[in-house]
Amino acid sequence: MEEQQLEKATLAGGCFWCTEAVFQRVEGVKQVTSGFTGGNIKNPPYREVVGGRTGHAESIEIKFDPKIVTFEELLYMFFATHDPTTLNRQQNDVGTHYRSAIFYHSDAQKETAEEVIRKLQEDKTFKDPIVTEVSPAGEFYIAEQEHHDYYNQNRNQPYCRVIIDPKVQKLKNSFSKKVKNEL
Repeated sequence: MEEQQLEKATLAGGCFWCTEAVFQRVEGVKQVTSGFTGGNIKNPPYREVVGGRTGHAESIEIKFDPKIVTFEELLYMFFATHDPTTLNRQQNDVGTHYRSAIFYHSDAQKETAEEVIRKLQEDKTFKDPIVTEVSPAGEFYIAEQEHHDYYNQNRNQPYCRVIIDPKVQKLKNSFSKKVKNEL
C-alpha cells in the first residue's frame, strides 16, 4: 500500500497504551504510533508530559486505509472504548495529559468529529455530556521506545489486564467485523 493512499488520524483517549492496543486491532489500520500532541514545548519527554507541565495529551497517530475503515468508524470505536465524559481523566489516570481529544487533519475530519459527537449526544449514548476536545492537529512527538507496543509486550501486567483488556474486549464485541485476527 502506498503511503499517499493512507489517511492520518490523531486521537487522545487517556493512556496511549490503551488507545494503541485498541486501534492496532482494527482492519485497515496500518500503523499506530504512541506520542504526544496538543502542548506547548518541542520534543517533550514523557516525564514532563505526565508532570502536567507541557500541555500535551498522550495520543496516538493512526495511519489507515479509508477504503477499509473510515474516519467516522474510527471515531465510533474511539468513543466506545474510552470515557469521553470525564474531563482530564480516564479511570484512575488523572491530568490534562489524559484528556479526551480528536486532533483533526482536515476540515472534513473536523466536520465528521463534530457530527459524531452531535449524534452521540442526541442519542444519549452517554449519561453525561461529552467533553472531548476537537482541535487542529499540531506537531506530533513520538514517545520513547518503551511505550510502543506496550500492551502486546506486557499483557500479564496488572494495568494491561485490568484497564486495557476490557477496552480490547469491548472493541471485539462491538465492532467484530472490523477487528483483525488476533495479534
